[in-house]
Amino acid sequence: MATAMEFGAYIRERREALLTSRTSPSRAPAYSLRGVARHLEIEASYLSKVERGVVSPPSDQTIRRLAEVLGEDVDTLMLLAGRVSPELQEIVGARPRVFAELIRELRDTPDNAILRLVREVRDGQW
Repeated sequence: MATAMEFGAYIRERREALLTSRTSPSRAPAYSLRGVARHLEIEASYLSKVERGVVSPPSDQTIRRLAEVLGEDVDTLMLLAGRVSPELQEIVGARPRVFAELIRELRDTPDNAILRLVREVRDGQW
């Protein structure tokens, strides 16, 4: 299970990467701690505490907005926060045994093999 520290560290890493990105210097100020907090309509001190793992991850709504601001996948951030989005709950809930077995089997599978499987499923190449 992910911890508040892991969630916060991931958020901070992504935000700082966008802040220092050379590809969009005009947008860089928006990725400062204060800029992101302002966009999310939360206090910068609270976002700092989230990033340092001092407090639990924010609400689902704030996580969704944070994913949008950082260009991240909302389901990834939700899982890092120790939660499952309603969309994933619905998908897994439709076939819980199949997905449980799949996830257990993929536990030790290398990332590149999983990504290859995802591409094959997406492209319809069985």
